Parts: sequence; C-alpha cells; structure tokens
Amino acid sequence: MSDKFANHQAGLESPATSLMGVTPNDGSDLPWTSRAISAATSGMVRVTTADGSQGEIFVAAGVPFPIRVARVWATGTTATGLVALA
Repeated sequence: MSDKFANHQAGLESPATSLMGVTPNDGSDLPWTSRAISAATSGMVRVTTADGSQGEIFVAAGVPFPIRVARVWATGTTATGLVALA
C-alpha cells in the first residue's frame, strides 16, 4: 500500500500511526508514550503523564482522549478496552 505522507514529519496534531492494547498495570510503564487513549467502555483512567504527573481522567467510549501517557494504572481505572494511540 502506498503512503502519500511517508516523507512528512508527524506532529502531535497529526493522526495516530500506531495502536497498542493497554492492560492497566500499577508496576510498569507503557513501551512508548501515547498521544491519546481510547476506551471501549467509558470510565475513569488513572494515568502517569509524560511529565510524571498522576491523576484520573474520564474517557468516553469510542472518543480518543488526547493525553501523553507513560503509565495506565490498574488501581483507579474503571474504563475497559483501553488502546494507546501514537
């Protein structure tokens, strides 16, 4: 498949090019920092952001939430079917 944008620099406002299913884990970070999180079912997601701050955010089902996430915690996360976009 041809990618007309392969030679363009991607920015944070560009569409995601990678997806990764997320299993919330209190003890380890994601392999890469996300640019957004999406959920199959709405709920709270406890995260550690790229700058190291922690908090809980509400993620609506099917609506990517733009946030740079390094870790998704099991404790405090009620949303399910999480996917990290990069």
